[in-house]
Amino acid sequence: MKILITGATGLIGSALCKLLFETHELVVLTRDINKSKNLLPSSVAAIDNLEDINFDDLDAVINLAGEPIADKRWSAQQKQKIFQSRLSITEEIVKKINASDDPPKVFISGSAIGFYGRQPAENVITESYSSTYPEFSHQLCKQWEELALQAQCPDVRVCLLRTGIVLSNQGGALNKMLPPFKLGLGGKMASGKQMMSWIHIDDMVNAILFLLEDQESQGAFNLTAPEPVSNSAFTDILAKTLKRPALFPMPEFVLKLLFGEMSDLLIYGQNVIPEKLEQQGFAFKHRNLNTALNDILN
Repeated sequence: MKILITGATGLIGSALCKLLFETHELVVLTRDINKSKNLLPSSVAAIDNLEDINFDDLDAVINLAGEPIADKRWSAQQKQKIFQSRLSITEEIVKKINASDDPPKVFISGSAIGFYGRQPAENVITESYSSTYPEFSHQLCKQWEELALQAQCPDVRVCLLRTGIVLSNQGGALNKMLPPFKLGLGGKMASGKQMMSWIHIDDMVNAILFLLEDQESQGAFNLTAPEPVSNSAFTDILAKTLKRPALFPMPEFVLKLLFGEMSDLLIYGQNVIPEKLEQQGFAFKHRNLNTALNDILN
């Protein structure tokens, strides 16, 4: 397949390119061609403008681009940047697909479990869950998904990746957690009862490959491991994996002082399971957090 990938230098995109480059022809859209050449396999072609590629020549598009949501406080300016970095590129891609005479057969577009908004731990959330909480993360993902779905037609199937916390030793959320935990200074956040729906990076990229190849797959998919855990349980398992104590909780008021509204991502959670992926036949390599963290950290 000839595949266009956006966001290819990010955590998920770079791992995906390393999985696909030997068996597929990859083209990446990037703001920094030199960075992509240094980071990605040499056979991956890089462009910095969608006008540089003919969508009639593509078999698939995988859209992972977007300003990181948890890197900075959510000022009005930062919120706008988070929105526009996702919506503008998705809108451009959809226009290109819809204008094609022979469009790509599949459009896989990013989203996140933030689509559901904050949810009580006892609510088990599948893709059909409809009682969403109307906060920033939901509004962002809802608009992002609605845009992507405008490419759907009899010739193009659209898959939406409602991604959880991606665990990897190459960056992402785990990378930010490790320094205090390695020093024995880690601990639960806020109540610790909030659910953390996570996924190992290997399962993440293999799930994208599965959706790429499975012609029956379309619509929204929860990309999370089958066994989410509470923040308290995550804290205990991470500390035990590192053979360190976890005695320093982070109270809710401290999180709000440090991160403002963005602290909502840490204080609240969702108990999300990948019902559709498993129904479609995808097999997870890392179903529980113990095996996932052992694989990544040991």
